[in-house]
Amino acid sequence: MSDQNVVAKSKIWIGVFVFLLVAGSVNTIVNRMGNANTLEKQIEDKTKLYVKVAVVKNADAPQLLRLPGTLLGFSQAPVAARASGYIKRWNKDIGSLVQEGEVLAEIDTPELDQLLSQLVATQQQASESMQLAKSSLERWEALRKKDVVSQQEYEEKRSTYTQAIANFNAAAANAERTRQLTSFKKVVAPFSGVITKRNIDIGDLIDGTTKPLFLIAKTDPLRVFINVPQSYSQWVKVGQAAEINLDEIRGMTFQGQISKSASAIDPLTRTMQVEVTLSNKEKKLLPGAFVQVSLKLPASQAINIPSNALLIRKEGPQVAVVDDQNKVHLQKIKLGRDFGVTSDVIDGLKGGERLVLNPSDSLSDGDVVTVVAQEVKSEGQPLPNNEKAKQ
Repeated sequence: MSDQNVVAKSKIWIGVFVFLLVAGSVNTIVNRMGNANTLEKQIEDKTKLYVKVAVVKNADAPQLLRLPGTLLGFSQAPVAARASGYIKRWNKDIGSLVQEGEVLAEIDTPELDQLLSQLVATQQQASESMQLAKSSLERWEALRKKDVVSQQEYEEKRSTYTQAIANFNAAAANAERTRQLTSFKKVVAPFSGVITKRNIDIGDLIDGTTKPLFLIAKTDPLRVFINVPQSYSQWVKVGQAAEINLDEIRGMTFQGQISKSASAIDPLTRTMQVEVTLSNKEKKLLPGAFVQVSLKLPASQAINIPSNALLIRKEGPQVAVVDDQNKVHLQKIKLGRDFGVTSDVIDGLKGGERLVLNPSDSLSDGDVVTVVAQEVKSEGQPLPNNEKAKQ
């Protein structure tokens, strides 16, 4: 009986051992299968290409073109002296408001005054000689009628009188010319404005060169010249509104208007010169100030894409287009204007394509990708600042 109990107990222990062995094997197999599935999923996830895309379309927003410029007086001119001499006095200094014809300075011209006196005396001598030649001609004319003198002698007297008239006219012209020069002893304002520079002082020698004594400017209205790039020239018209801003006067915009256009492209800079006129009744703007001129232009209707969607390879510029099956197609494009953050596409896209942002160098045609995050729409609103790109 005891042997039977021992055998029974042994069988029980053997059964428990086998059960535990089988259970452990099953658990190991299950764990290995789970780990294999997890590893397979991880490998599959890591082999997927996750990308962000941007949907592009034609630019339909107005363009804002900002260009730098320098304010100038509507009329601005250097005032020089025509007469030579020494500065006797000056009446206006920088910042002075002057009216047209107002005396700015006076010049002492002793040499010119002496020359005028000499030429007046020469003119008087020529006048006396002319009167004498005239009297002689009249007497010889009477003698010729009586046939007392020959025709040749009479012609000689008439020639002498003609020469005397020419000498008198020449002397009178020289005297008048010098008299006109003496009138330039007073330097006057050519137009109403403000004196922006004075280059003289009392006693300065003026030698009659073109060295300016004053610089005068008309500060109302003002004008500013800007150079419009060729790619925008077709939208800029005379009469178009313009906004002028200064960094020093924040929060204030001055309204101007395009008054003139060169209507031609400079072949050196590929820009068109445009003049903008603006009012300055309150004198808040100063000639010579650096300003920013903003022009609102119509939408270009061009395809505008983010610059970080570009692929620059040996084949040329490309973009990675994602189709409805999330498959990548490398599309060659032709670029237009470069705005830094965005770029215009002249050829290669129609609008509505999904472009991969920040594409990797290993991205190839036909790759299947997974689009993550929310799609970003590229509106294509170029906002250039001092854009000098050439098409």
